[in-house]
Amino acid sequence: VQLQASGGGLVQAGGSLRLSCAASGRSFSTEYMGWFRQAPGKEREFVALITFSRIIYYGDSVKGRFTISRDNAKNTVYLQMNSLKPEDTAVYFCAAGKGNYGRAPPFYDYWGQGTQVTVSS
Repeated sequence: VQLQASGGGLVQAGGSLRLSCAASGRSFSTEYMGWFRQAPGKEREFVALITFSRIIYYGDSVKGRFTISRDNAKNTVYLQMNSLKPEDTAVYFCAAGKGNYGRAPPFYDYWGQGTQVTVSS
């Protein structure tokens, strides 16, 4: 599976961004997909995941502000980010896995290249 993340950019606090992650290379509908982020000097942090049956989990820091969704026909997963805060600034990565899903990076077999999100105060 090849993953291509896009949609990052610079936004003011309180603003919104929508990230996209396009998957190619194998059957997308059988994968679970996740979003992670990593700020400088910090560990990679779980943001959200969605299974092929659309079971969804969010990290505590983004609950109520971020929404993950997927379009299996387009082989794409999205992350709608609202009410952005400066502490959301990070490189955002999409990832894919199969089988037992989880919130930790080792559950994921494939990773995109990351897209930078910067939130100014």
